[in-house]
Amino acid sequence: MKRKITLLLLTLTFLSINKIYSQSDFYVTTGGEMIFSFAPDIDNNGMPGQSIMRWSPWFNFQSYGNIDFNNYMGALLGISIRNVGFIDDMPDVNNTQLKKKYRTYNFGIPVGLKLGIMKRYFVFGGYEIEFPFHYKEKTFINNDKIDTKITGWFSGRTECCMHTVFAGIQLPHGMSVKFKYYLTNFFNEDYTEVIDGNTVRPYEGKKVNIMYISLSFSLFKNTRFETPVNNKIY
Repeated sequence: MKRKITLLLLTLTFLSINKIYSQSDFYVTTGGEMIFSFAPDIDNNGMPGQSIMRWSPWFNFQSYGNIDFNNYMGALLGISIRNVGFIDDMPDVNNTQLKKKYRTYNFGIPVGLKLGIMKRYFVFGGYEIEFPFHYKEKTFINNDKIDTKITGWFSGRTECCMHTVFAGIQLPHGMSVKFKYYLTNFFNEDYTEVIDGNTVRPYEGKKVNIMYISLSFSLFKNTRFETPVNNKIY
């Protein structure tokens, strides 16, 4: 009796999955992203910083594989390359204006769900893990750039991976608005370097969680691979 019930449940599960798959369609959307980022709660060893909005239209690329289970629900999985960072603007003890600009290029893997009218507009949300692969840090005093720029590939100055959550709304004609929050501290507080023979931790006690709002544009939203029963490809 138990075997018959188990077999019946497996059969029903298989038929349900097959029905969802046969009625779904898979397509790829690819495009750019304009990012407006900031860090609302900078903590530099107990001293607050002041974040200025940072605009980064270049270079941000993302491509999503979308599967729509029906007209009202779908999922996405993708890859991205993203230019993300923040500006810390603060007066120092000598009453000069000290400004620091930080940014990384990240490789990301987002995964999420979509709810709404798939052919027109919907809301979406999910999780993305990002891997920083290029770091840049600039210093300005009284708006004059100081020749101490720091750059590096796969730098240990940031965490090796950053955990993020995102949510947004897809509008008609391929444009979307997205909010993202970085759960991981931007800096690696354990990073060490040797300055004048002394080992220091330049980011110890510095805690920054970036968030941003972005406008995205799907450049190739008509690249579509239908998956009906007869397996025709469009």
